[in-house]
Amino acid sequence: MKPLPPKQNARIHGQTLEYIIAGQGSPTLVLVNGAGGPIEGWFRVWEPLSTLGTVFAYNRPGIGGSGKPVVPQTGAVIAESLRALLSYAHLSPPYLLVGHSLGGLAVNLFARTFPDEVSGVVLLDATAPEDVSVMARHQGGFQRLAQRTLGALFGKDALGETEHVSRTVDLIQHAGPFPDVPLVVVSGGKPAMTWATPAQALAARAEHQRGLAALSPQGKQIIASRSGHFPQLTEPEIVVDAVRFVSARRTPS
Repeated sequence: MKPLPPKQNARIHGQTLEYIIAGQGSPTLVLVNGAGGPIEGWFRVWEPLSTLGTVFAYNRPGIGGSGKPVVPQTGAVIAESLRALLSYAHLSPPYLLVGHSLGGLAVNLFARTFPDEVSGVVLLDATAPEDVSVMARHQGGFQRLAQRTLGALFGKDALGETEHVSRTVDLIQHAGPFPDVPLVVVSGGKPAMTWATPAQALAARAEHQRGLAALSPQGKQIIASRSGHFPQLTEPEIVVDAVRFVSARRTPS
């Protein structure tokens, strides 16, 4: 397994952002991490993806070598910053977007906001807009205690994206329709912390995963049966196959 390429830095909207690029040609694969996820989280899929086209990943504000947030990180700010960073890196649309976890919300909004710049989407155990209110309502005592403990230990960044998820969901709900593009939703077959999560919440999230696949007439869902929340680490071959499937069905640029 080859090491990741050297990191580069760009100044975007008054913010330092760290990114990497490999491969060449079309499609341009844009990997969008989950909350707090660094570039290194893609290491098991990076090399095979780079044989499919040009692959790009970056650290959002507050992660790795990227600077701390300077403005509230709503979905609109994340999408617009990503678009500007791609332009800075001379990567032209259309893009094949790959979003993991909370990064799925950013991808969802990007695709609705700039539909002509998206050729396909892959979502990896991604957060659905409906998850935010449902999971909060069904949150168990252990999970609330864990959140309070982590907050006390590490503090909260008032500008960080996790503090503005509800605003991002609102933006998605008021954005245009999801584009009619090839879409694959890869859902982990072994949800994390099932012992601490009410059955109603697990059932609701499973329904929401199916709902994500229905966003596009060309959408489908794949269950990564041996994976929890990180199929790109536990079953990388499924993720690579999903990207390859979408790439083969996208409209050529």
